[in-house]
Amino acid sequence: MSKKVITFGELMLRLAPEGYYRFAQADKLGATFGGGEANVAVSLANYGFDAAFVSKLPTHEIGQAAVNSLRRYGVDTSYIARGGDRVGIYYLEKGASQRPSKVIYDRAGSSIYTASPEDFDWKKIFEGAEWFHFTGITPALNDGVAAICLEACKAAKEMGVKVSCDLNYRNKLWSKAKAGEVMGELCKYVDVCIANEEDAADVFGIKAANTDVTAGTVNHEGYKDVAKQLADRFGFEKVAITLRESISANDNNWSAMLFDGTDYYFSKKYKMHIVDRVGGGDSFGGGLIAACLSGYDAQATIEFAVAASCLKHSIEGDYNMVSMDEVAKLAGGDASGRVQR
Repeated sequence: MSKKVITFGELMLRLAPEGYYRFAQADKLGATFGGGEANVAVSLANYGFDAAFVSKLPTHEIGQAAVNSLRRYGVDTSYIARGGDRVGIYYLEKGASQRPSKVIYDRAGSSIYTASPEDFDWKKIFEGAEWFHFTGITPALNDGVAAICLEACKAAKEMGVKVSCDLNYRNKLWSKAKAGEVMGELCKYVDVCIANEEDAADVFGIKAANTDVTAGTVNHEGYKDVAKQLADRFGFEKVAITLRESISANDNNWSAMLFDGTDYYFSKKYKMHIVDRVGGGDSFGGGLIAACLSGYDAQATIEFAVAASCLKHSIEGDYNMVSMDEVAKLAGGDASGRVQR
């Protein structure tokens, strides 16, 4: 029987110009769906896990289209509460060369904003589950959703469910001070923390020494220090830190580190030419959870998570459309991209 994983968050409609058109140039926008925790659920369903996504979406056709986008990939949508008036929207303009990508949110007042604790029976949701995942985006929506997040974390802990959180700080949603306060409370229940160098600094004021993300330099010792500080402060079992060196909007170096409370494990580094980077961090989270639930050792776990995320950067849309075998092949050293016949 496959292992059951629950994720909780907002599923949004993504509207994007074709290719590399700017917003002001575009006369049509492509519509797909995505959202931090939903992206993780899709990854895990594609890997053969029993993945369920929890949220609130309207009963109208756009809400149903959002639900259907998850069902298509085998995600369990039976715990999604229905109600409210709108699906949150985000507009994406893809960057190229030295021009960065841009995201504009239109999500205020979406169904998840109106969610109440009564919408979710966490005891029932976590029955038979082994893992619960959320990101810092969800409690950032409003105090009500943050309270539901806390309720979920407490229920997960009571029921012996492992909890992972991707800090995912979004400055368009809340202040650093508010993020630190709310996430500080939630992180007491977290076993596995996923972050990047900016998240740790923005949310908890924990900085890597000799690192400048805009200059694209990475200092391994600095990241060890960040991971240790995070683990010491909250008692995390594991801390995973993604290391993105941004050469341009199209070309990044991508690697990661895992701290298991004792030792530090660094993955190999991939030079990526990017097709779509949105959802890159979520695909890392999905890979990390899959590897942990599959009983991989620490080095194999971080290699699998980074390889999964590397492949996602080659795929259009938020969802990572890859199998366990494809990720394992890349993690095992076949990065040629040669045609498989």
